[in-house]
Amino acid sequence: MIIVAKSGITESELERLRDQLASFGFATHVAPQSQRVVVGCVGDDVGERTDAIRQLPNVESVTPWPRPFLLASRAFSAAERTSVITIGQSCSVGDAGLLIVAGPCSVEGETMLHDVAVAARAAGATALRGGVFKPRTSPYAFQGLGVAGLELLAEVRHRSGLPVVSEVMDTRQVDLMLRYVDVLQVGARNMQNFSLLAEVGRTHKPVLLKRGPSATIREFLLAAEHILAQGNGDVILCERGIRTFETATRNTLDVGAVPVLKEETHLPVIVDPSHAGGRASLVVPLALAAVAAGADGLIVEVHPSPETAKSDGEQSLRPSQFRDLMRSVASVARAVGREVARPPSRRRQWREARCHAR
Repeated sequence: MIIVAKSGITESELERLRDQLASFGFATHVAPQSQRVVVGCVGDDVGERTDAIRQLPNVESVTPWPRPFLLASRAFSAAERTSVITIGQSCSVGDAGLLIVAGPCSVEGETMLHDVAVAARAAGATALRGGVFKPRTSPYAFQGLGVAGLELLAEVRHRSGLPVVSEVMDTRQVDLMLRYVDVLQVGARNMQNFSLLAEVGRTHKPVLLKRGPSATIREFLLAAEHILAQGNGDVILCERGIRTFETATRNTLDVGAVPVLKEETHLPVIVDPSHAGGRASLVVPLALAAVAAGADGLIVEVHPSPETAKSDGEQSLRPSQFRDLMRSVASVARAVGREVARPPSRRRQWREARCHAR
């Protein structure tokens, strides 16, 4: 429900109105960037209270809200442009520059991670990815290095200056990971783990939320709403392919989801072509299609020796292939009025690395 307050409402009157709505059991959010004071009101039986809400002091009009999500909605935020989210101290997503996150599926060791970070940064990547708690279909497959992997990520961030993205699997891991990473990734399997969404929503770290393999766009945005409703507005959406009848690819990349999401939400949208295609040969064309469709960035798996990777080697690019990808991405980005964001300068990189080390 959308409530428009009467013209001239004071701050104290607005707080009184919100307190009255809270007494009905509703959560309220004041829309930003609006000419009038507009209050979004959400709750289980909000429609049944419409007449009572109309009678409250300082209420001018009450209108049903057509979408099941509020805070993620571009219409409610009145945002003409995508929200810009700062990552670490050196990069952002949602502005003109494309965020390029690159790195191995799993952190396997210090030398390997350092080599990938150096190669990725040299090719133009602006952030480093690496899994340390790995959700695997088989309980006997490599499960990640855990805390040791987080320490390696922090050390490589210190050396390279690249902010770090890593997946959190459980509410009990959140506090630990806050000490090491710049972006908390919620994987596709956990898109509707509502306890985890609420927990990361109570942090002040950006959250990269991946679409579940069978999730509709509506369900995807409602998952983001769970995070936003807890107070964390820094949510990055990630389309990574959905499960269909097709078996030629690991998943089916829903390229159409990118422009649909850009219409529906102010949140930045990036694409994971690695998990969508499942084969290294498909990563480049899927990545270029995503940029052409309007994605705000990419997250790509890169490994120095894919044939020996402990996970997802078949879809990982070698550093030389990633360099080729970045050249192609730059060309497509220019064609659609975007650019690839630059890594931090060496001087700034060293200063930020020292800050992280402290």
